[in-house]
Amino acid sequence: MFVDRVQIEVAAGNGGRGICSFRREKYIPLGGPDGGDGGDGGSVIIKAQPGVDSLAALAHRKQWRAAHGESGGPANCQGRKAQDLVLLVPPGTIVVDESTGLMLKDLATPGDWIVAAKGGPGGWGNMHFKSSTNRAPRQTTPGVKGEIRRLLLELKVIADVGLVGKPNAGKSTLLSRLSRARPEIADYAFTTKTPILGLVDVSRDRSFVLADLPGLIEGAHAGVGLGHEFLRHVERAGIIVHVVEPMPMDGSDPLANYRAIREELSLYDASLGERPEIVVMSKGELPGADEIRSDFAREIGREVIGVSAVTGQGLDALLRAVVAELDRRKEPA
Repeated sequence: MFVDRVQIEVAAGNGGRGICSFRREKYIPLGGPDGGDGGDGGSVIIKAQPGVDSLAALAHRKQWRAAHGESGGPANCQGRKAQDLVLLVPPGTIVVDESTGLMLKDLATPGDWIVAAKGGPGGWGNMHFKSSTNRAPRQTTPGVKGEIRRLLLELKVIADVGLVGKPNAGKSTLLSRLSRARPEIADYAFTTKTPILGLVDVSRDRSFVLADLPGLIEGAHAGVGLGHEFLRHVERAGIIVHVVEPMPMDGSDPLANYRAIREELSLYDASLGERPEIVVMSKGELPGADEIRSDFAREIGREVIGVSAVTGQGLDALLRAVVAELDRRKEPA
């Protein structure tokens, strides 16, 4: 199950209490205080882990609590420090404090981590209060309580290239031809309900991550059709491949569909409208598709690559265009 948004409460462990104890040994009547400090409570750490591709593991529990530190012991023995609780999330997860709405950390890179709730320090035993005027102190301090936070974890898929377009434009079929991913493919709209990633091997030492993003509809920027759930995944894609269907099943105009999606991207985030874009017209095996592609390219004033996932037409040209754009992005400004 793909889960890309969860709300959880994290609670760090409390510090263990310090104790009051005095050294008691034969022939040493004035042994003095020897009460040990309490151990620190465990912290809650959230870490981006390669291989984790969903927040599903965190969705079944609303509260995550680290262990408490142990109390101190006699003979100046410190209580055991509690083990930290580490929650593993996919790279690309954003950690937000739900009470303030502030982003605490963007775990964009594998290995990134954040202490979401810090464990409480252990309390002091009476050994700490010994002085020249107080040789038999009986004061101790309890451990400090650990932090408690309510968090919103939101995953934004990280991909080099994102496929966008209207529902049923042919994005899933294209992904299945270019990579080993096997998305659900059918002749009705919205077969893709969650982002699907595929690794595209260009050569032995060259590859890139391609994401099939759910189809967009007008009003997506305002949340229509779960628009916000879909659009946030486009933000991570460095390059957008805009897939246009030449003969939409609903009888709509390809040019109008293209402009509508472009507008939705810009209304959601102005920077998406300026993102490098490669325009692709799918289903090139259909009669008349090439003429529609030529007219469409003339209307928008830019190159439109005609492809067919059925025959393989144009797939090499698409890969060359993507690789060239990726290389341009790596060039120093």
